[in-house]
Amino acid sequence: MTLRTSRTGRLAATAAVAAVLATGLPAAAGAAPAPRIDLTVLVVDDGLGTVDAIVSELEATGVAYRTVDLNDPDRPRVDAAFLSDTVDGRPRARFQGVVVPDEDPFGAYSETGAAENAALFAYERTFGIRQVDAYTWAHPGVGLDYIDSGGHAGVLDGVASEITAQGRGGPFGYLDGTVLFEDVAPGVNESYGYAARGREGYTSFLEMPLPEGGRASLMGEYTHDGRSELVVTFAYNRHQRQFRVLARGIVDWLTRGVHLGQSRNYLSVHVDDVFAADARWDTERNCTPGDIDCAGGGGQEVPDIRMTAADAAYAADWQRASGFTLDMVHNAGAGEDWKAEHGGSDPLTDRLLADRHEYRWINHTYTHPFLGCVQDVSVVPWRCERDASGAVRWVSREEISGQIRDNHDWAVRHGLPVDRTEVVTGEHSGLRTLPQQPVDNPHLAPALADNGVRWIASDNSREPAQRPVGSALTVPRHPVNVYYNVGTAAEMADEYNWIYTTAADGGSGICETHAASTCLDDPLDTATGFAGHIVPQEARIALSHVVSNDPRPHYVHQSNLAEERLLYPVLDRVLADHRDLFADNTPLVNPRQREVGAEFARRAAWERALADGKVTAYRIGDTVTVRAPRGVAVPVTAPEGTRRQLLLGSVGFGGAYAGTRSAWTEPALLQSSITLRLPSS
Repeated sequence: MTLRTSRTGRLAATAAVAAVLATGLPAAAGAAPAPRIDLTVLVVDDGLGTVDAIVSELEATGVAYRTVDLNDPDRPRVDAAFLSDTVDGRPRARFQGVVVPDEDPFGAYSETGAAENAALFAYERTFGIRQVDAYTWAHPGVGLDYIDSGGHAGVLDGVASEITAQGRGGPFGYLDGTVLFEDVAPGVNESYGYAARGREGYTSFLEMPLPEGGRASLMGEYTHDGRSELVVTFAYNRHQRQFRVLARGIVDWLTRGVHLGQSRNYLSVHVDDVFAADARWDTERNCTPGDIDCAGGGGQEVPDIRMTAADAAYAADWQRASGFTLDMVHNAGAGEDWKAEHGGSDPLTDRLLADRHEYRWINHTYTHPFLGCVQDVSVVPWRCERDASGAVRWVSREEISGQIRDNHDWAVRHGLPVDRTEVVTGEHSGLRTLPQQPVDNPHLAPALADNGVRWIASDNSREPAQRPVGSALTVPRHPVNVYYNVGTAAEMADEYNWIYTTAADGGSGICETHAASTCLDDPLDTATGFAGHIVPQEARIALSHVVSNDPRPHYVHQSNLAEERLLYPVLDRVLADHRDLFADNTPLVNPRQREVGAEFARRAAWERALADGKVTAYRIGDTVTVRAPRGVAVPVTAPEGTRRQLLLGSVGFGGAYAGTRSAWTEPALLQSSITLRLPSS
């Protein structure tokens, strides 16, 4: 990892700043009007990972920001005119907070750096604007002792840091206390930092234990010379868990808890193929007989994997104990076929129907056929069949529509609380599937419209962005590496080894050309690999989505609730890790498919409005005003006690989450803007 070090002469910047303070605005005095502060963050970007990480949080949550790229020779120069002006006789601060690489953002001894630093610091002082120093070293210039005065500099992998009482009482009150620095790859240095003791004016928010005893700070607020800086003395990137769990608090500190955008910790789990059976992995042939990936033909010599009534009862009990609801993505026709083949009765269906109100239910088509092109499975990999003219043969609109309609009708007849607007096609088929099928089945969109479908699931590993399919929108889902074709931990580890080890180790060799975090240096022990490696790995990946404001559902299969019930150890780990990290005021949010789709649609409209410059948002004293195009919902976060102003009176604003209030909101009837009244300071 590349480390930032002090620029030459950093500590001498104070003298240069003092020489050019005249570039700043004078402080408001007497009867001067309160300044207008625009709800936009200024990002001074040096191209390194720490600033990028903070930008990722701004982007993911919908916070408005503007970037000054230090590596761009044509960038604007930061001076008083760039930072502020006057609107309707009122001083305006263009930015509510500033993110900089370190405490000397422009380089005090560069040709223009001292003047730009001076302008920025004077601006912050005049308008009370806060600054985040994304990563720096411990020294008196940022309110800390040097390391040799009883601190620590070095690798932080595996360190259990703690949020201080001041942090929990301030912007990090959504955390339970302990923040563990990840150690994903033992033997590889992943995190580095400086822990030091604070001096006068420094308030520590995050501390670590020192090897020789006592504690020292890794992050805190340094108040001096009329300014406030959040000083971060450990390196990080946008993917590391320690940053992701702290990111919300960093932004709330920067903006004083008032900003555009909102964030939640989302987790939904879709269980596909319910009522159906799934084929089983062949540990000898390294493929799945009965599926279309096994070269050389041959039937399946081992039984399919299908839940039992006992598995269904366990699922309901687990939900009640964990406080978490699963989405059952069902194929009723496959269940009816199974029943006909097994004497006309099915205890699994009976148990699931008895517990139907314990779950949410999603239409997965009646018998789970492939709904894209007609597949030629005489070759591996398969290809699309073509007619005599060379045109692709497509599954018809009638078949697609019938599969959706028949499954929905069965659900309604049996009292399942199913939503007509949601569908998951088998294998996400009908949607484009590279490389064989680069476009959607042209009959898919009309068939969705026939059935009133507005939200169709897609595979996030193929299509991470939402897109339209006729009048419907996709809802990307994260695949979980607990496979559909395994029922035991040994089978799971065997298939995992096949995929992620080298050809020399008996694997597929895919990692030799496609690097991934799941690639293995050595094969897993099939007796211990699932519990010892796969469970923590998959739980870590899933939790990384949860703490990134990512609402995409995760999908698994009914086989993962059967036999050795492989899903539960992963989910139990995710839920336990979340409880350990977050306070009770920051619960998991468990949206259903249509709610995820609507969230993505709102975000897309919001991002377009920001990009087009069609949003005006500012604060004057305790009043926040936001204007956006009609029909565009606005995400806003504000402190507890905030009220929304209506034409007649006011109402409480938003929902409580993570110690703040937040919501997607639009102007009320007969209003052209959103007006919030903040609690008095």
